[in-house]
Amino acid sequence: MRALTGLRRWRHNPLCRATDRREAWVALIALLLLVLAAPVLGWLCGSRVDAALQESVRAQHAGRQLTTGVVVRQIPARQVATDPEVSTGRTGQTPVVARWHGPDGTAHSATVATASRDTAVGAHVRIWTDLAGNPALRPLDAPTAHTHAALAGGGAAMLSVVVIEGGRRLIVWRMVQRRYERLDRAWARTGPDWGRTGTGS
Repeated sequence: MRALTGLRRWRHNPLCRATDRREAWVALIALLLLVLAAPVLGWLCGSRVDAALQESVRAQHAGRQLTTGVVVRQIPARQVATDPEVSTGRTGQTPVVARWHGPDGTAHSATVATASRDTAVGAHVRIWTDLAGNPALRPLDAPTAHTHAALAGGGAAMLSVVVIEGGRRLIVWRMVQRRYERLDRAWARTGPDWGRTGTGS
């Protein structure tokens, strides 16, 4: 709004310099880019990331399955790597050594993390495996994918804001530098004769 007000006020002001008008135009263009371009870029980036992540969600769910295993023994939590892809509300995982059978009937036994509350020896737990029956991480879920996409879109919007504002400041700084250079050259021509009789001052 300051840019619009400044342009309207300076348009017919005889004291307004051409550089002032140019700076006001630069500020107005930057404002329009901040209001229009930054949200659009954020939305485009977020939607593209979300589409890619949703495709990954579908692929992971197609290649992994829940299997029922039997707990052989519990192990300390520090020996199991945490899954960075699960959503915040699903991080209560208990590490156990379990055995189960794959789709082809092959017996498997490994250290896995399960969300089951009953992890006593002999308890049945649900674990994720690949199509061959080997243990696998929980597939990425849709809410987590949406969250990642929203963060990516917000990051893209914020980055565009930084770039636009940085460009505006750089342009204005360069305009001011040129104005000072012109003043220095004018003063170099006029300064030595300033105030002398007959110089027209």
